[in-house]
Amino acid sequence: MRAYIIRRLLQSLIVIKVVLVVVFVMLHLTGDPADVLMPEDSTLEDVAEFKKAMGFDKPLHVQYFNFLFGFGKSKGVLRGDFGFSFRHELPAVDLVFEHFPATIDLALVAVIISIVVALPTGILSATFRNTWIDYVSSIGSMFGQSMPNFWLGLMLILIFAVGLDLLPTSGYEGWEYIILPALTAGLYQTARIMRVVRSGMLEVLGSDYIQTARSKGVSEYLVIVRHALKNASIPVVTLIGLELGVLLGGTVVTEAVFAWPGVGFLVIDAINNQDYPVVQAAVTLLALIFVGINLIVDIIYAWLDPRIVYG
Repeated sequence: MRAYIIRRLLQSLIVIKVVLVVVFVMLHLTGDPADVLMPEDSTLEDVAEFKKAMGFDKPLHVQYFNFLFGFGKSKGVLRGDFGFSFRHELPAVDLVFEHFPATIDLALVAVIISIVVALPTGILSATFRNTWIDYVSSIGSMFGQSMPNFWLGLMLILIFAVGLDLLPTSGYEGWEYIILPALTAGLYQTARIMRVVRSGMLEVLGSDYIQTARSKGVSEYLVIVRHALKNASIPVVTLIGLELGVLLGGTVVTEAVFAWPGVGFLVIDAINNQDYPVVQAAVTLLALIFVGINLIVDIIYAWLDPRIVYG
């Protein structure tokens, strides 16, 4: 187990290194950073002075070293310093952390909704296979996976906010504000988790040890909950962890539709205003969280399944 964790940690460090390279290259892919970041009415002298101050006049490999370890007043990315926001004139990392709690709340509520709906639905669909319950669940799953987030969000706004006047359409001032965004973000994940639960339960319910438990007179409830669900939960746990990571970094559309003040909404605003330090800080933080969640999920997976080889 220890060797497995060490190997996964080393793999995670490699991924983080690649992420830092991508974040650094991202700005340079747009062209000359000075042309992107400087105002249109800047003189050649202003551009040259800006390049010198930011270190953009140095070779690319030197710029990457400065990006990691600092240059001038910057302490470097490895110390959590992505520079200052060009628009807000505040540290980029501070802006990201300021908006991050809203994204965490949205992702957690969306995952909770997905689990609460998907687990019992998937179990019932597998238990009552080829019945109306199974057919309705399968249709609902296909519907959930085929609906674009922006369309679903707009439909929920039209129905529950405009039509019924039950829920607010934007903002973050109370629990009622998170319902529509969480439903929008969580429906697709609900459909995916439900299908994995169903397929896992079908595979386990046909196993010999399940038939043995039934032949010994174990109640159907205990057969499903204690024996079948535990063994079918391994891929489900993996998927839930991955979906949480995806939601943390992939709620940009949902946050834009509902004007949710999370990291995704901040990134869209930063891109529109060419505020690249904020974009870099947000992308790096979300990538680190996603890598961390994957590492935790892999460790849980190994703990649940003793057949995994740790060497």
